[in-house]
Formats: sequence, structure tokens, C-alpha cells
Amino acid sequence: MSTLLIIGHTFPEPSTTAAGTRMMQLIELFSEMGYKIVFASTATETNRSEDLAVKDVQTVAIRLNDASFDELISGLNPSIVLFDRFVTEEQFGWRVRENCPQAMCILDTEDLHFLRKAREELVLQGDSNERLNLNTETAQREIASIYRCDLSLIISKYEFELLQTRFNIPIGILFYLPLFYKAPTEENRSYLPAFPQRQHFVKMGNFKHAPNKDSVFLLREVWPEIRRHLPGVELHIYGDYADKSVSELNDPQMGFLIMGWTEDISAVLKNARICLAPLRFGAGLKGKILDAMNHGTPIVTTEIGAEGIADNQGFPGRVSDSHDKLIQDAVQLYQDENQWTIAQGKGFQILYHGFAKELFDGDLLMEIEHIRGKLEAHRNRNFVGKILWRETFLSAKFKSKWIELKNSGSSSDS
Repeated sequence: MSTLLIIGHTFPEPSTTAAGTRMMQLIELFSEMGYKIVFASTATETNRSEDLAVKDVQTVAIRLNDASFDELISGLNPSIVLFDRFVTEEQFGWRVRENCPQAMCILDTEDLHFLRKAREELVLQGDSNERLNLNTETAQREIASIYRCDLSLIISKYEFELLQTRFNIPIGILFYLPLFYKAPTEENRSYLPAFPQRQHFVKMGNFKHAPNKDSVFLLREVWPEIRRHLPGVELHIYGDYADKSVSELNDPQMGFLIMGWTEDISAVLKNARICLAPLRFGAGLKGKILDAMNHGTPIVTTEIGAEGIADNQGFPGRVSDSHDKLIQDAVQLYQDENQWTIAQGKGFQILYHGFAKELFDGDLLMEIEHIRGKLEAHRNRNFVGKILWRETFLSAKFKSKWIELKNSGSSSDS
């Protein structure tokens, strides 16, 4: 049995983050392909972390700049190493290549971090999207990581195209793999509450993720006007890791309720009438928007929220580009049963035709087997990657060895 080593940035928390859902989907996918899976991370588990042992996944604690990782990977001798986000590839990629040069290296980008950071910077500076600067140090690091890997999994169609058109990344080292959703069948849809049985707005997303936190502050600005048009209607905001600045926004008199974490996302979404997700920055796919679609709950969001899912006309709800339009769209969609039903149907169709697992798993397996079968030829075609590997390998190795030696000296002194 072939071994897959996953080097995780964090332990997956599918109940709180889309990244956690993504990782569990990848684990399930490779398990179905017949791989023995080992999950290694420098992070510590939390009370929200998935119990990977239930999935027959071995977990291993690893340390940065430590030769113990060399012993681990040499003993495992994995056929594939999957890096969870580019920072883990930067930290451990050279050690993987030195100890297991024939292991196929796959990068799961989650989202393009440099794109999210550039958009966040625009919001902080109050600039327009036309001034978006993608020529940043983070972009250089992330794209270099993509080049160094044999294959990179890209979660969003928008980002898949951006990497090719803006940065000329060869399509042979990219693979579009979105989050998977199984749209409810006609029979299952009958169990979802209909328009009259649903009430209130919902907002979901953990507050460690900056775009989610920012959107709550934006909602606090527009909510009084929405509430004026819809007296008695409430906004229920769910998410883990809320700090004081978020908790203090709770206002029962205004129907602006910070609800905290929920164990039953399904119950919350299927009973809400509208999901609000006014994201001013971000990247990748927005998991809670897709969750809402899966429960038949139309969404009012921004262009960034809809990105990678559908264009403005095809989106299952409304795409708003200003505070005034957000208010108008939220009020109209909340009141109009016909438009609400149309939006719900669009969501089911998008999931069925664009996010079903069976649309991608077979092609991914074939792509992996093709690359593994001709790994050296595949790497030779990626000449930029070979250059980056040589230069990065040397610099990363000597820097890590220096830190390791320094840490060892500090330990002996104590």
C-alpha cells in the first residue's frame, strides 16, 4: 500500500472552517484511492479538531528546523507528500526532496494567500480594486512554492485562470479541485423548510478568519436600515473564536445577535431565510456560502463572495456592490417568495453541475498516476521549478541547519 504524508498547517476543524472541510475531503479522497495516510503537523490539536484516528489516519507531531523530521520521512518513504498551504512547503519541502527525492509533491493552496492579503490591504487603505497590487513578496513566495511542487490543487476557477493568465503558470502543474458538495435530491429537498416556515437572516464563519470578522463590522453598519424595513426580523451571527470587539456588537434590542459556535450548522441554515455574507476581501471559495446553497438558503453577498461560484446573473441570491444595494437586495429577497424560490433552485443546480465529487475524483487519480509514472520527465518540463528547487534547496537547507544548530546550542547551555 502506498503512503501519503500530509504536512498540515493546522489540524483540520471542519465544524469551524472551510479549510478543515477541505482537508477532510482530501483525506477521504486519498483513502478511497487506497493510500495509507499519515498526518503530521507542528500545530497542536484543539477541542474542535477532527478525530483523525476514526478515519484510520495516523497523526504525528513534528518540529520546525529539526532533524527528527528527516528520520520520520525516511522511515515512512511516502509515495506522495501533500503540503497544506505554501508555508508548510517552504518549511519542509527541502527536507522532503533531500530524503525522498522520488516522492511526488502536491501543494493544496486552500486559497491564494497573496490575493487575499492584497485585497485586505486595499480595504485597509480605502483604495479601489483597480489599484490591487499582486506583485508582493507573498505572491513571490507562494508562486515559487507552486513551481517547486509537481502539482498544485487550486480551489477556485477564478484563481486557476489568474495563475495562468497573469503569472503564466504552466497548466501541467495545476489542477482545479473545488470543495465537494452533494446537492440534495428532489426527495430530500421536500424535507427542507419552505419560504413561509423560514425566518431571520444568518451570518456564519469563524472569527479567526479576517474576512469574516470584517464582514460582521460591515453588517453592523447596514443592519439598522435593514431592520427599519423589516421590523422584528433578526440577524443571527454564528462563528467560533469571537473576541471582545465582536462580542460587544451583540444587541438584542436591534435583533443583532452574536450567537457563537453551533454544533448543528445544518439546523441553523435550513431554518434561516437568507444568508448574509458581505465579504469585502478574501480568496478561494467561501465554504459557508456553499453550505447555505446546500441547505436551500439564498445568499446576499459581494463579488468576492460569489467569486468561483457563479456570475452575478447565475448566483443563487444577490451580488451587491455597495451598502445601499446590499440593504435593498437583502430586504427584497427576504420578502419576495418567487425570487427566493428561483434563487434556491439556482443554488441546487450550481452544486449539482459544478461541485459534485464525481466530477473530479477520477480525473485527479489519473493525473496523479500519470505524473508519478513519469516524474522525472514531468519535472524536466518544469524548468523554472528546477531552478527554484536548486536555489531554494540550498538557502532553506543552510538556514534551517543554522537554526537547528543554534537551538541545539541553547538547549545544551541550559
